[in-house]
Amino acid sequence: MEVFFRYTLTILISTVAACQFVQVLTRYVFEMPVMGLEEAALVPTIWLYILGSVNASREDTQIRANVLEIFLSTDKARLILHIISEVISVVISLWLCWWAWKYFSYALRVGKESPTLYIPTFIYESALFLGLAMMTLFTLWHLVRNVQSLLGYRPMPSHATDELSTSELNEMQILTTDHHQKGQ
Repeated sequence: MEVFFRYTLTILISTVAACQFVQVLTRYVFEMPVMGLEEAALVPTIWLYILGSVNASREDTQIRANVLEIFLSTDKARLILHIISEVISVVISLWLCWWAWKYFSYALRVGKESPTLYIPTFIYESALFLGLAMMTLFTLWHLVRNVQSLLGYRPMPSHATDELSTSELNEMQILTTDHHQKGQ
């Protein structure tokens, strides 16, 4: 799966970059824009965003505000926090997936096409539903793995044992250490 995402995302980002390069070159250098290029570039752009999100969900590398983890001292507490956040993520993902399915089924029923190139819009409108479905499945997979770790059936995941280290965290620890020393 790693290879699939690596090559697919590379092809998609290269295609989007090439389309933008051609559009800028033809529009501003030759002053003859290519009609429909933005429309054609919409397909790989949407799939790039959605598959990039799916890949982040697969790798469990989404952007998180780990503020609460600063105050947790044990790996078990961090793991419980991850489980709670994944349960919330699954609930929200299922809700969004339901709405994306309704939108996708509407798009299939209506059969819209793009205005210039007559590209069937379900080609890129399906990306949202399929991407959310895959993200939900990967989040469920991570949730199951973390619950198994909490119950002792598998080793502690790396995110629970990684030492949190950022410049802000280091500064916070220095400030709290100074505050505690002054109070004593």
